Amino acid sequence: MKVSIFGLGYVGAVTAGCLARDGHEVLGCDIDENKVELIRRGRTPIIENGMAELISETVRGGRLQTTGDTLEALRRTEVSLICVGTPSLPNGGQDLGALRRCAEQLGQALRAKRQHHVFVVRSTVLPGTVDEVVRPLLEAGSAKRAGTDFGLCFQPEFLREGSSIRDYDNPPYTIVGADGPRSAELLRSLFGHLPCEFVVTDVRTAELLKYCCNTFHALKITFANEVGRIAQALGVDSHAVMDLVCRDRQLNISTAYLKPGFAFGGSCLPKDVKALLHAARRLDVETPMLSGILPSNLLHVERAVEMVLDSGRKSIGLIGLSFKSGTDDLRESPLVYMAERFIGKGLDLAIHDPEVEVARLVGANRRYIEESIPHISSLMRPTSDEVIRGSDVVVVGLGETALLESLYRHTRDDQIVLDLVRIPDRGRLRGTYRGVCW
Repeated sequence: MKVSIFGLGYVGAVTAGCLARDGHEVLGCDIDENKVELIRRGRTPIIENGMAELISETVRGGRLQTTGDTLEALRRTEVSLICVGTPSLPNGGQDLGALRRCAEQLGQALRAKRQHHVFVVRSTVLPGTVDEVVRPLLEAGSAKRAGTDFGLCFQPEFLREGSSIRDYDNPPYTIVGADGPRSAELLRSLFGHLPCEFVVTDVRTAELLKYCCNTFHALKITFANEVGRIAQALGVDSHAVMDLVCRDRQLNISTAYLKPGFAFGGSCLPKDVKALLHAARRLDVETPMLSGILPSNLLHVERAVEMVLDSGRKSIGLIGLSFKSGTDDLRESPLVYMAERFIGKGLDLAIHDPEVEVARLVGANRRYIEESIPHISSLMRPTSDEVIRGSDVVVVGLGETALLESLYRHTRDDQIVLDLVRIPDRGRLRGTYRGVCW
């Protein structure tokens, strides 16, 4: 294919070299004349393992060329990858100046081109940037419409400095946020040969994905370092601990706990986080990330509470009370916290949990609920049907099949359903549906 690449920095140069190596005709374009000239002479504009040989070979073979002329680059190619920088502003926001200028120039150049062209933003940008910044500039400059007269996609890259060529050849997956099948298939012809899954999604999901991945990497590094400081202060080998943590592929290094949902609770997680933080404070070890876990968890519960309070409704049905399905453990349950808040606000609360019989609770579990909600028995209802029929707002904290079938049967158009468990078949529900974080 004939590919133009706008922005010959780190991502643009690596992508240009690898595409040319794979047999495509690549035309690199940059406003920096030094970068354009370096590549024209077969030299790499960045310091990166293998790049000197890659650029030299592809330029010598005639598959990689450069230009400073946007119109020429667009005219000679069928797809353009936009790889300009999006550095931080002093306030932490993105500087989109280079991206805006590039989109303006590309739009003006597209006006003079009759053939269909596809633009692919690879610069890291926040959700909405492609649709709200790039698209209007391309359409205004070209007097053409995205999705009809030209294609517009977003494709995040996952290249690490020092191993970028290897990462290009062995990505975790290829993600394409496409405006339609025509654009997606064009990108499949460019990147579909790579040994990974090729995933087509919407543009905004693809935009946010890159930030989630990088933030998760930062989170993991910070977690390991904070654990390291605590371990060192306790005289424990931090690497031995984390090596064992990483051997658990069922929970620790897995998809477990990585889907947006409701807050955690129970007798283990809150207690153990508190104990570790107490040990760190006792040893004068600062752990700002770990210290933010419990406040963030509580904030998630408060968000759900506020969603109910903001409705202005007074009759509230709570499906679930234990901290998770299949148990009667009420200790540190976020649903118990919600019930306390609703009672404190004077709301009329009814609760059903198929696993919770207050008379049968014993030990610490019984003491916890008696201290939190002393008159809990008067709020419990024997069936979910009764709770649903008698409530203006139904808060769904459990996802058992029988409970969901009751919801499908008994919800009404005048009700609000607040979903904490991501109810399947939401089309079967009546009333106004609200997800806690989706």
